[in-house]
Amino acid sequence: MIRGRTDVAVAAAPPPAAPDAEIDAARLRVAIARLSRRLRRHELAGLTPTQLSALATVERAGPLRLGDLAAAEGIAPSTLTRLVTALEERGYVDRCPVPGDARASTLAITPAGQAVLERIRQESTSVLADSLRTLTSEQLATLAAALPALEQLADVDPRDPRSR
Repeated sequence: MIRGRTDVAVAAAPPPAAPDAEIDAARLRVAIARLSRRLRRHELAGLTPTQLSALATVERAGPLRLGDLAAAEGIAPSTLTRLVTALEERGYVDRCPVPGDARASTLAITPAGQAVLERIRQESTSVLADSLRTLTSEQLATLAAALPALEQLADVDPRDPRSR
């Protein structure tokens, strides 16, 4: 069964694990990249992928200082300034002063920012749910069994010792 929610759930019995299974990393990378592009093809509410990522970071970790957002997103201060200005102009974030530090400010997501993220997530989930309906029951079971490993891959950066 496929449920179209922000987190798509596929209910199926996982197939038995193959202890010596080999993964073609290049093939997996290509498949993930193609799927990612398909999920981003829909309307992004006028946001670039970088702006969308930053907005999601502010939602998840905010309010946060501008430098912390730049570090989290891996972007330069000059890029951050343009990015934050674009998000502010659309009404998706508010810049708030930091008490006791006149030079510092934090970013907080606005209700409009939360609404646009939710709409984009729902659209992406719908696209993915439609794609999942093309798979066989066996393929769905295999994918369901692979979800924990995929989630772990998404959360771990092998070059960052803090993520291990």
